Amino acid sequence: MIRGSFIFLDKVGYKTERNIWLQGIHSWNDFLAKTKIDGMSLMRKRFYDSKILKAKKNLYNDNSCYFTNILPFSEQYRLYNYFKDQACFLDVETTGYYGDITMVGLYNGYDTKTLVRGYNLNKDLLLQELKKYKLIITYNGASFDFPVIRKYFNIYLRQPHVDLKIVCQKLGLRGGLKYIEKALQIKRSDDVEGMRGEDAVYLWWQWRTTRNRKYLDLLKLYNEEDVINLKTIADKLIPVLWKKIKGCVYD
Repeated sequence: MIRGSFIFLDKVGYKTERNIWLQGIHSWNDFLAKTKIDGMSLMRKRFYDSKILKAKKNLYNDNSCYFTNILPFSEQYRLYNYFKDQACFLDVETTGYYGDITMVGLYNGYDTKTLVRGYNLNKDLLLQELKKYKLIITYNGASFDFPVIRKYFNIYLRQPHVDLKIVCQKLGLRGGLKYIEKALQIKRSDDVEGMRGEDAVYLWWQWRTTRNRKYLDLLKLYNEEDVINLKTIADKLIPVLWKKIKGCVYD
């Protein structure tokens, strides 16, 4: 996806990018091999060549952070195919809307890691974990998870960020994570089926009040299924969105 994208180039929007594709240019290598592109001056072509060569170098050096600022935020899903094996699916639980963080769930596609307030949740450990990854995936993270992490830990993440809520909206799917799961027929375990964010807040306060481990374990299960299902959603919808944008998939 990213190697077939040109929208990061200066003054290239959707219309210009599509015009490039319509000329049979479906990859950076295709672009570099052309001596002339319709609707583009030779000077601008040479300028774009230099930008694409720089992007190639950073991509092949796994420097995902290079793309954080040059790729429009709503288009950072285009990095998913390349970096999905180095991606972290993240979800934050709090004491209430924009309240204190109680739990941070992380998933790398194979294993989950849960950081819990009062046990192993601290700034240093969270940074240590997140530095392992080239791409962060959330649902509504731009409006919730990232601002809460900044507020609570003063952490400003540099990696590109794919907010799956934006991916869903581009495909006409609107609503919270649980609505999207239902629309995609993603099932949860019986213990947490039907739970919502307010239930997670309740479970935390029950745990703090009673110290009954069952409440904490249930909250951890809820959070784990959140992050695991993010990968399922990404794997299902990002290729569909790319096909919709481009007409057919080129990697």
